[in-house]
Amino acid sequence: MIPTSPSIARAPISRRAFLRGTGVALALPFLDAMWPQRAGAAAASTAPKRMVAICTSLGIYGPALFPKETGREYASTPYLDLIKDHRNDFTVFSGLSHPDQAGADGHSSEMTWLTSARHPGLGGFRNTISVDQFVAEKIGVETRYPSLSLGTSNTSQSHTRSGVMIPAEAMPSKVFAKLFIDGQAWEVEQQMRKLREGHSIMDAVNEEAKRFSARVGAADRDKLDEYFTSVREMEERLLKTEEWAKKPKPKVDAQPPQDIKEESDLIGRMQLIFELVPLALQTDSTRLITILVQGRGDVPPINGVSMDHHNLSHHGQDPEKIKQLELIETAQMGALNKLFTALKQKTEGGAPLLDNTMVVYGSNLGNANSHDWHNLPVLLAGGGFRHGQHLAFDAKDNTPLSNLFVQMLQKMNVEADHFGTSTAASVPGLA
Repeated sequence: MIPTSPSIARAPISRRAFLRGTGVALALPFLDAMWPQRAGAAAASTAPKRMVAICTSLGIYGPALFPKETGREYASTPYLDLIKDHRNDFTVFSGLSHPDQAGADGHSSEMTWLTSARHPGLGGFRNTISVDQFVAEKIGVETRYPSLSLGTSNTSQSHTRSGVMIPAEAMPSKVFAKLFIDGQAWEVEQQMRKLREGHSIMDAVNEEAKRFSARVGAADRDKLDEYFTSVREMEERLLKTEEWAKKPKPKVDAQPPQDIKEESDLIGRMQLIFELVPLALQTDSTRLITILVQGRGDVPPINGVSMDHHNLSHHGQDPEKIKQLELIETAQMGALNKLFTALKQKTEGGAPLLDNTMVVYGSNLGNANSHDWHNLPVLLAGGGFRHGQHLAFDAKDNTPLSNLFVQMLQKMNVEADHFGTSTAASVPGLA
């Protein structure tokens, strides 16, 4: 908690305000005092638009995801039940795809989920720009980081205009340092050492935080308190993962906390990355984030799972493999639900952060069992669209996923009537 004091009328605070301490530059979230107009609707209209794209590279088991009915009255499914609290905040799509994705194998389409370049994996293939980098070229200068490419490995979905992959950052502690620790390399390392010793970033900026709180109203003080608490909690989560990395797991029947540094702990790594997303967005450190949840050939530490993820995705209709695959994907959907919840709970200009943030979640594979790249699983949440529906298209018609990308570009206020293999500037039914 930060101390409160009576609000003092001042000129609007810069939208790029920081609290500074030794080796630390803690970006502040958007506050009422930063808006040029105080009315909620007017403030919301000036809020920046954001885009988050999350790909899980081993597909999503369709029968557990896709509703049988279309429109707004669809009956939920096992996976959609896990995000049912946000039903009116997302749209589920079926029948979308990128054309001509047949290559060396279906997994090659992982490179093109955000680019739609044709024939990945074949000789002479050259990728094209990803939709996040297309936006970054237009608005990237408006934030400290034009974009963030994150992942559970160093492979990413982000590609430059020349088709070169931008490596993903897979270590949440490094992302945290990038967002909140400023200065020379030795200062960054010194502050990280202090964190490992139990000294919060908030310790370094506490006095300035007290002074800053005197300049804002009660609502802003509440928002600052919530934000500072989130920073502390994130620090604690990162420290706990480092502590568990040094400890042997006890030989007990109960499931011990998972060692996040185990590369096989896909869900744990995914969850930590997701927790960084609201912090990065609400401070306007970036408006563009891509996350690749990389499928692996080892066994994730999930109760009931005894086979490796890649093998389970190629289940051959084996009921036991499908059961274990659903356990993994259920955990992934649970992590997604927590992300949606966090983005709805944080507000700016009187509106949830999710209202100004498009989150697209899906896979480059429609059916991983057969390496099929048709009928891609796609969810789109937030961003100001009228959600709460299932929009279904005939997979044989190859309705381009890039049509959705164009519509998202327009929501980002980026002028575009075409992207990649798009054939239209919108997806019918999405308003």
